[in-house]
Amino acid sequence: MGVKGFVEGGIASIVAGCSTHPLDLIKVRMQLQGENAAVSVPTQQQLHTLRPALAFQPTSSTVHIPSSSFHVPTPPPPPPPRAGPISVGIRIIKTEGVAALYSGVSATVLRQTLYSTTRMGLYDILKQKWTDKDSNTMPLIRKISAGLIAGGIGAAVGNPADVAMVRMQADGRLPPAQRRNYKSVIDAITQMSKQEGVTSLWRGSSLTVNRAMIVTASQLASYDSIKETILEKGLMKDGLGTHVTASFAAGFVASVASNPVDVIKTRVMNMKVEAGKEPPYKGAIDCALKTVRAEGPMALYKGFIPTISRQGPFTVMLFVTLEQVRKLLKDF
Repeated sequence: MGVKGFVEGGIASIVAGCSTHPLDLIKVRMQLQGENAAVSVPTQQQLHTLRPALAFQPTSSTVHIPSSSFHVPTPPPPPPPRAGPISVGIRIIKTEGVAALYSGVSATVLRQTLYSTTRMGLYDILKQKWTDKDSNTMPLIRKISAGLIAGGIGAAVGNPADVAMVRMQADGRLPPAQRRNYKSVIDAITQMSKQEGVTSLWRGSSLTVNRAMIVTASQLASYDSIKETILEKGLMKDGLGTHVTASFAAGFVASVASNPVDVIKTRVMNMKVEAGKEPPYKGAIDCALKTVRAEGPMALYKGFIPTISRQGPFTVMLFVTLEQVRKLLKDF
């Protein structure tokens, strides 16, 4: 039964991931909008630099302070207007072609194979172990706990594919000379290991784990709870309508809960670290602070529309496919 849960979850996740990949790519591009302004925002110390030796001349009644005494750097140019998901999608098609909407799809397949298969299988095992045998029910707190555990382990396993996917999706927005031009997810992982070290494959892993725990707990636990409520109250029968309703509601809950972590994760994973230079972000907290200072708190919800537009259909595809796969494999 344990292996069966991994197989069912893996098949459903790969189908859902490939079906909604263009929406995920648009979400990543939107989350990176305005990033240059966040990285280059000047500090308060940089804005107010005065040479003490030239600040006061006691030997003269007339104080003359040369203009070179002050160092006020030119503020960065304002970020370009934020484009919506449709505009971003049209721009990608015009500048990079229709095929660009599936940039990094090989990484999506690998990510779903590693991350989602692991989390779905582990959640299924924990659900079977923690379900009350007499009432055949599982308290919400146990569902959330199972989701947190399964999501965290799945994210740790799938982080290399996640980093590769983010980079491949973001590559088209860079000038041609700065693009990484990975040929596939295997090429991306190989190049990252050679150029930046094996540890780069787990860059942003703490964020990935945190996000995955939030998504899995909110997504799987809310789907099970909403589905059970619908059936208990007799609002709908156990069929496609119930599955779609419960899964879309679960997708909305997961989107609201995970979007801020997702924005920071995307930026940390996508940053370019050059030898001898300080990285754009020192870590997740530094990235969050720079983003909020430069772009405001709502920057943490950048890409929310494509997130819910992707998370909704993804969750629907995931659970509808999962229910159908379970029916096909019920005799095994």
